[in-house]
Amino acid sequence: MEGNSPKGREFISLTPVANGLENMGAELLESLEEGRTPGNDSSRAEGGDIWTEASPEPLSGRRSLQPALRARRFCREHTQLFRWICTGLLCTAFAAFLLVAGLLDFQRALALFVLTGVVLAFLAHSLLKRLLGPKLLRCFKPLGHCRLNVWFERTLALAAFLGLVSWLVLDTSQRPEQLVSFAGICVFICLLFACSKHHRTVSWRTVAWGLGLQFALGLFVIRTEPGFIAFQWMGNQVQIFLSYTDVGSSFVFGEAMVKGVFAFQVLPIVIFFSCVMSVLYYVGLMQWVIQKISWLMQATMGTMATETLSVAGNIFVSQTEAPLLIRPYLADMTRSEIHAVMTGGYATIAGSLLGAYISFGIDAASLIAASVMAAPCALALSKLVYPEVEESKFRSLEGVKLTGGDAQNLLEAASSGAAVSVKLVANIGANLIAFLALLAFVNAALSWLGAMVGVQELSFQLICSYVLRPVAFLMGVTWEDCPVVAELLGIKLFLNEFVAYQGLSQYKQRRLAGVEEWVGTKKQWISVRAEILTTFALCGFANFSSIGIMLGGLRILYVPRGAEVDCTSLLNTTVSSSSFEVYQCCCEAFRSTSAEVSRGALDTCCRFYNHTTCA
Repeated sequence: MEGNSPKGREFISLTPVANGLENMGAELLESLEEGRTPGNDSSRAEGGDIWTEASPEPLSGRRSLQPALRARRFCREHTQLFRWICTGLLCTAFAAFLLVAGLLDFQRALALFVLTGVVLAFLAHSLLKRLLGPKLLRCFKPLGHCRLNVWFERTLALAAFLGLVSWLVLDTSQRPEQLVSFAGICVFICLLFACSKHHRTVSWRTVAWGLGLQFALGLFVIRTEPGFIAFQWMGNQVQIFLSYTDVGSSFVFGEAMVKGVFAFQVLPIVIFFSCVMSVLYYVGLMQWVIQKISWLMQATMGTMATETLSVAGNIFVSQTEAPLLIRPYLADMTRSEIHAVMTGGYATIAGSLLGAYISFGIDAASLIAASVMAAPCALALSKLVYPEVEESKFRSLEGVKLTGGDAQNLLEAASSGAAVSVKLVANIGANLIAFLALLAFVNAALSWLGAMVGVQELSFQLICSYVLRPVAFLMGVTWEDCPVVAELLGIKLFLNEFVAYQGLSQYKQRRLAGVEEWVGTKKQWISVRAEILTTFALCGFANFSSIGIMLGGLRILYVPRGAEVDCTSLLNTTVSSSSFEVYQCCCEAFRSTSAEVSRGALDTCCRFYNHTTCA
C-alpha cells in the first residue's frame, strides 16, 4: 500500500502554525532565492528541514518568479545607492524651489534662506566633526598643556570682565536707572551663594558661562535689529500656526462658543500643540534640536551630559516629561545632577502651555526668548546652589541616547499626543477653578478680618504688592509699577503662572484700549517695559532662584522700541475711539503750555478724558 502512494506527495506541516502564523509566501520566495524547494515525505520523516536542495530540473513556478527575485536582489544590493539618488533629487528640487522663491521675492523668502543656512551649518559641522574630528584633536593635543589652559581661561575671564564693565559704563551713561538691575543681579547671586550646599566647590566657570549665554542671547534678541526681527517673526509665525486650532475647535464646539468661552478658546490650543510636539518627537526633530542646544551648553559651561540634556529638553516639554528623556540614566546620576534636572523643570514652561499664554495676548517673542534663555541660567544657578562634589558617569554625550517615544508610525504619534494632552487640559481647567475660587475665598476672609481693625480692602494681592515690591524693584521695574508687578509675582509663586498671565493680559488689554492709567488709587495698567519684564518673570514653573537673575539681565538690555507717534496729526484727525497712543498724546497735550496744541486737538482729548483744561 505504501508503494501505491504517489511519489513526492507533499504535506502541510503544522509546525509553523504551532509557532504562530507565518507568511508562507515570503518563505517560499526566500527558499527559491536560496535554491531550495519543498522536500518529500522521507525528508520530513527523518526530522529534517521541510526544504531541500533544488533538483536540477527547473520548476515552472521558479521560472515565473525569477524576474521578481532578481529585481528584489538588485534592490537589496543597491539600497544605499537608491537612498543617495533620492536624497540628491530632493536636495536638487529644494535648491531649485529656493532659487525661484528668492528671484520672485527675496524679502518674502528671507526666512527660508536663514533656516536653510542654519540647517546647512549644523550639517557641515557634523560632517567635519566625523571626518576631521580625530585629526584636529591630534593637532591640538600638544597645545592642551595644563598651564596654557589656565592662562587661556584667565585671559578669557578678564576680557569678559572688561567687556562687561565697558558695557555698563557706555550703556548706563544714558540710562543710569539700569544700574538698579545690575545691583539686583549681584544681590540675587549673593543670596544664592549664601544658601549654597558647598561654598568652596562652586564652579564659577559654570555660573559665569550660564549668565553669559543668557546675556548674549538677550543682547541678540533685544538690542540688535536682526535678533529682534527674527524673534518677532518667530512669534508671529507661532501665532499664525496656533490660529489653525480654531478650525477644529469651531467644528467640535461651534464658532460662537469658541469666540466667547475661555475653555473652548484656549484649552484646545494645548491639545493641538501637544499633538504637534508628539509628531516632532517621532520624526526626531526635537531630539536633534535638544542635542545641539545641550552640546553648546555642555561645551561652554562644563556640565554633565544627562543634566544638560534634561535642561535643554525643558525648553520644549514640561518638568515631568523632560526627565523621561534621560530615564535610563536617572538611577546613576549624582545628587547635584538631580538638583539640576529639577531646577531646569521649575525654571521653564512647557511648550504646550506656551500656546495658551500667547492666546491670552502675551507677547509671543518675549515668551519664546524667555523660555530659551531660562535654560542656561537655570543650569548655572543650580550649580551655584548645589555644586558637584561626586564623580559623574556622564561626562560625554557619546554614550547618552535620547528616547523617541513608543509610537510606531506618524498617525499614532499624532493621536497619542492629542490623547495625552486631555489629562493636561483637564488639569488646567480643574486648577483654574480651584485656585480662582480659593483666591476669592482668601480675599473675602482677609477683607473681613481687615475691616475689624479698620484696614479696608485687605486682600492677598495687596499683601503681595508690599512683600514682593523689593523683588520687583531689583528686577528693574519702575517704583510706580512695582505694586502691580509684585502682585502678579505673588500670584505666580503662591498660585500658578497660568492665573498670573491671565491677570497680566487684563492689564495689557486695558493699556491698549486707552483706559486712564489711574482710577482713584488703583493703577489700571503698567508700562510696556514693565509688561515685558513681567512676561519674562512669570515664564517658569514657580522657582524663585532663577527669576531675579534672568530679569535683572533683561532689564539692562531692554530699550523701548516702536515708531514715534505724531500726536499733532493723530489728534487733528477724526478719532472714533480711544487707544494707548491717543492716551499718550492727550497727556502731552494737557501738560503742554505752547500754542502748538490746537483747540481741535484738545476737544478730541476732552471727549475721552476728564481734565482741568476741559472745564
